[in-house]
Amino acid sequence: MKSLAVFCGSRNGGSEVYIDGAKMLGKELAKRGITLVYGGSSLGIMGAVANSVLKAGGKAIGVMPKFLDSKERSHPHLTELIIVDSMHERKAMMSDLAEGFIALPGGPGTMEEFFEIFTWGQLGLHQKPLGILNINHYYDPLIALFNHMTEEQFMDEKFRSMALVDTEPSALLHKFTHFKPINVKPYLTEDRT
Repeated sequence: MKSLAVFCGSRNGGSEVYIDGAKMLGKELAKRGITLVYGGSSLGIMGAVANSVLKAGGKAIGVMPKFLDSKERSHPHLTELIIVDSMHERKAMMSDLAEGFIALPGGPGTMEEFFEIFTWGQLGLHQKPLGILNINHYYDPLIALFNHMTEEQFMDEKFRSMALVDTEPSALLHKFTHFKPINVKPYLTEDRT
């Protein structure tokens, strides 16, 4: 695996543990020679993971919509910064550049990015691994909801198993290296998204 997209917040969160977890992931990505693909911000957890990758000698590619550049302040020291016109272009570009996806703690934007890529996997648009780094058990309620969706038959178990979860970056990345894609009949093509 050469590149991973990370979806996360442009805020620090309510505890230093979130920043620390982002830094641990960044260090682990650089150690494994995995390029970070992310939203391009210098703020919050986004900035922390990018700074950690760069400090450890790794590569970080940011994808930032023009209209967010002034609000989120694009990171000035990235390996590459790609400016796009829209949020949709940002997500499509990140998907094209990445061989897998990880969600760190974040708000609605992080959830929207993660759920879109999760849905694309269910629809057969990609067979890339996706995971949740459950720092400080932030995502426990979401994981419980996934289990509830499966129990109530709104999501098949095979799709539930697509979302890899761990609390430690190295353990999550280990799961990524052993990921076996499920067989999904494509329902649509990228031009229909």
